[in-house]
Amino acid sequence: QVQIVESGGGLVQPGGSLRLSCTLSGSALNYLVIGWFRQAPGKEREGVACINRNDGSTYYADSVKGRFGISRDNRKSTVTLQINNLTHEDTAVYYCATSRSYYITGLSQDDYDYWGQGTQVTVSS
Repeated sequence: QVQIVESGGGLVQPGGSLRLSCTLSGSALNYLVIGWFRQAPGKEREGVACINRNDGSTYYADSVKGRFGISRDNRKSTVTLQINNLTHEDTAVYYCATSRSYYITGLSQDDYDYWGQGTQVTVSS
């Protein structure tokens, strides 16, 4: 059974930072490439970053480069998304997902099989 649980979301002021965690268990541990996606109100879900848990290679959407950081801790089976200098446009539900590929191929949602339930991030003053 694939188990993916996101956590760390919440209400944060503009300019603040947040760290989201994606905890993998069960069959999810068999997947090497993990991605973070987000869906803002009224918008389609978009990919923001992904990481290869084996070699640590990463890939970012152009829109978040320089503000988002993705990392993994294989001992804890977690993938973390660090978000800095938050803006209202970052308000969204953030999802973690497993890619069926052994290598990073990008952030096409078609490449990702299993998804967590999401964690809400709200940026507001």
